[in-house]
Amino acid sequence: MKFLHTMIRVKNITESLKFYTEILNMKFEHKKRLEDCWLYFLTDESGTCQIELTANDIIPENGYEIRNGFGHFAFEVESLEDFTRKIERAGYSYLYPPFDLTGKGSKIAFIKDPDGYEIELIEHVKW
Repeated sequence: MKFLHTMIRVKNITESLKFYTEILNMKFEHKKRLEDCWLYFLTDESGTCQIELTANDIIPENGYEIRNGFGHFAFEVESLEDFTRKIERAGYSYLYPPFDLTGKGSKIAFIKDPDGYEIELIEHVKW
């Protein structure tokens, strides 16, 4: 069995595509029309993981509710220092700024996408 993708509903597909492609370096693969929505498939740089952004024709006025069962997506970054400069230039800020996981060999940080989904960023520290 192979894990294929995770789907999230978004309220502004233009904003979401920009965030996932320009900030998280995901590659737009293709889109597909269903009866009541568009599905946008994005793949990570290594081609091992996909996110499906669903843009429904009818979107709740306040967007979608992120329930307490969802935690976050996690992405590996080469350098949190470089990533910090990138998000600042794009007008984003951290939910939780970079910090060292003492003794774990990693630094992590959290950011939110345009719909409020949390993204964990992990830099594996090289000794």
